[in-house]
Amino acid sequence: MPRKLLVPHKSVFSHSRAPRGLNAYSAMNAARSGYRVFSANSTSACTELAKKITERLGAELGKAVVYQETNGETRVEIKESVRGQDVFIIQTIPRDVNTAVMELLIMAYALKTSCAKNIIGVIPYFPYSKQSKMRKRGSIVCKLLASMLAKAGLTHIITMDLHQKEIQGFFSFPVDNLRASPFLLQYIQEEVPDYRNAIIVAKSPDAAKRAQSYAERLRLGLAVIHGEAQCAEVDMADGRQSPPTLKNATLHPGLELPLMIAKEKPPISVVGDVGGRIAIIVDDIIDDVESFVAAADTLKERGAYKILVMATHGILSAEAPRLIEESSIDEVVVTNTVPHEVQKLQCPKIKTVDVSLILSEAIRRIHNGESMAYLFRNIAVDD
Repeated sequence: MPRKLLVPHKSVFSHSRAPRGLNAYSAMNAARSGYRVFSANSTSACTELAKKITERLGAELGKAVVYQETNGETRVEIKESVRGQDVFIIQTIPRDVNTAVMELLIMAYALKTSCAKNIIGVIPYFPYSKQSKMRKRGSIVCKLLASMLAKAGLTHIITMDLHQKEIQGFFSFPVDNLRASPFLLQYIQEEVPDYRNAIIVAKSPDAAKRAQSYAERLRLGLAVIHGEAQCAEVDMADGRQSPPTLKNATLHPGLELPLMIAKEKPPISVVGDVGGRIAIIVDDIIDDVESFVAAADTLKERGAYKILVMATHGILSAEAPRLIEESSIDEVVVTNTVPHEVQKLQCPKIKTVDVSLILSEAIRRIHNGESMAYLFRNIAVDD
């Protein structure tokens, strides 16, 4: 009698060790559906945020070499396979902005040609965000940079507190604009003694919406400084007088356009009572600090006994640390979206709030295909 052939049931491997080929296939699938995190910076000071994010994720920083050649060119070498994976590039922007932009573009293109599935840029401070409007015969550089990033291969961007929220419309792919305000609000509640006696200050009417958001969440009063010595951003010429008027130009017969009355800045005044209170000036970027120093002097004259400045991005260019140290400002609180360890050594008034928690959670949720709504709880359009 012929012996019957026994065919194993489909569930045989569920209770026993799978064959070597199946293990290899599973490992290949796991690698294919994994993710990698790279830092695109060539300087060690700029990789601190990337290290904190990978520590929170329980992952290792991807193996890549980014360096400048003797002729000034940027070279990027990816040292591991990224085929079929989600790749996150963390790029913090140091003082040398253009080099950082080229590092990001070249790494994104290198990952694209290495067959990465998705390339997500984690850019906490988005460079050139102040150049998002037309000025005279200039250009909207922020839109140009958005096009360059898309061409290089990026498919998604995670950033924080864009200077203008409308910048998201420049991109042809999704942009998650996270907020640092929950961390700064927590700092006020935990690190500012008697913060109930504080008042939130906008150093100009343009910053009033942000200041109002902080004031409403902390249940504090609001003050606005009105009347600036220098021209505000909204008052700059936008090029609508182009082409330039000619000396001998004549208007069309019968055409008389009404003349626009020139603006005149009123004397500096503070709308709101700051006497005997802690004044907290809030903004999104602190770069050139002259306007913050002038605002602090004004608040001091009006009776504020302590002055804090809070901002998401602490660029602190040029002589900012020295000016802060010599000013009426008692403390400057910024996040670590931009490296500023050197400035902290020059000015002990500068304090740092870590935002790696929300950035690492955004990376985890995007990779797992989860909703980002949790990271935008109670966030209004004006925040």
